[in-house]
Amino acid sequence: MIRYRSGIVLLTCGLLAACAEPAAKAPETKGARALVAEATARIQTLSAPEAIRLFGDTSVVFVDLREQGEQEVSGKIPGAVHAPRGMLEFYIDSTTSVHLPVFSSGKRIIFYCAGGGRSALATARALDMGLTNVAHVGGGFKAWRVAGGPVEPVTVAP
Repeated sequence: MIRYRSGIVLLTCGLLAACAEPAAKAPETKGARALVAEATARIQTLSAPEAIRLFGDTSVVFVDLREQGEQEVSGKIPGAVHAPRGMLEFYIDSTTSVHLPVFSSGKRIIFYCAGGGRSALATARALDMGLTNVAHVGGGFKAWRVAGGPVEPVTVAP
């Protein structure tokens, strides 16, 4: 029922409810910290001393997720495979032209980044993509250095 009063149209509740579209629910948003916390809850985290004890084991591969510039400034774990986080899914996927064979080698993969956030996310993503023998270094490369892990310099080729 429509009533006009003082130039304003009033609709009865029944008509208004029938015509109203359901309000779209705003998508839930999560910040980086929440995503890292979720990832950390479902992955294996190694302390830096635990990771250092695995250094040199031929069945283990360390994967450095940091950007080239970060490596140039602070070095890297000797022998680590460089796989910047931005390309990780493509490096893991064996059907892509940039697949890195280390990800289909059957070896244990231990991811690290500067502080542990990117490596936690990467480890969770690797699990999502079917890798099972994966972990990350809690505290990242900073913790590795503090714990006395070996480091080698990274230089840019001319």
